[in-house]
Amino acid sequence: QAQLVESGGGLVQAGGSLRLSCVVSGTIFSSKSMGWYRQAPGKQRDLVATITSTNSTSYVDSVKGRFSISRDNAKNTVYLQMNSLKPEDTAVYYCRLFALNSWGQGTQVTVSS
Repeated sequence: QAQLVESGGGLVQAGGSLRLSCVVSGTIFSSKSMGWYRQAPGKQRDLVATITSTNSTSYVDSVKGRFSISRDNAKNTVYLQMNSLKPEDTAVYYCRLFALNSWGQGTQVTVSS
């Protein structure tokens, strides 16, 4: 079973930036597609961005042009660079390893107006 550990969340003002990291262990990371999700209070968990083993990426419309997903296979890490943050981006952010349906514990992102 894979283990995923997120970090990098915090409190930031609107317009600011954060970079989230997710370190993966217990599996061959380089061959796996990964995703970032977020869950706001009282809402369902929604997909934000994905990256395949060949670095093909996709984004939900609300973050296109502001967020960027990337990976470093040497560090078994997937990143989510978040720029021009808005209050509506406030949520707990989770990474997911699709092949094993493994999730991290989440990291809180709070954007103040």
